[in-house]
Amino acid sequence: MESKYAMTEPAVIHIVDDDRAVCDSLSLLLKIEGYNIRSHESAKKFLDAIQHDPCDCVVTDVRMPGMNGVDLLKELRNHRASLPVILLTAHADVPLAVQVMKMGAVDILEKPFNDDALLASIEQALKRGKDEIAHLAKTQEVLARKATLTKRESEVLIGLLKGQPNKVIADEMGISKRTVEVHRAAVMAKMQAQSLAELVQMALLIPHDEIEKT
Repeated sequence: MESKYAMTEPAVIHIVDDDRAVCDSLSLLLKIEGYNIRSHESAKKFLDAIQHDPCDCVVTDVRMPGMNGVDLLKELRNHRASLPVILLTAHADVPLAVQVMKMGAVDILEKPFNDDALLASIEQALKRGKDEIAHLAKTQEVLARKATLTKRESEVLIGLLKGQPNKVIADEMGISKRTVEVHRAAVMAKMQAQSLAELVQMALLIPHDEIEKT
């Protein structure tokens, strides 16, 4: 099975498992696919390593001495929310699967697993990682545009997002309808929105408390 991601720019996959034989086996499989591989015998050593090493995806065992795979997933969600994680376990059950998927894991595979199943999960994980990075970049771009709005323009934006017509916004702000129209045009220009629908789509990327800031 040839990896479409490995053909372009090799992703860096980190394997975390206290079983050296498993690490070696997975490393060989993924190196053949063209990935760059790092392996670690504990979650702590992995966390130390990614302070200075790139990481596109994590494949970790669930049961390990010290910090286990679920705790590692929780730690990554707290500090590296966009990093995709795949868990491996010899003792899969429904409650565990539900727990880790709710925590944001890409997949949980039961040992022994089919090589193609792991490779498919890794490709899914890499796609999710790329999508989340793109989403974050877009969010930062929209936030930067929002920061250029004046206090009045921000207030008009809030009114528009509530679905209020210009007259209602004008009454609430104590200004003329014409002034609202001028502010509205400025909002559309600064946010680089071609339509009200596009403006609303942008606003969905912004945290609620940031929208309310004027």
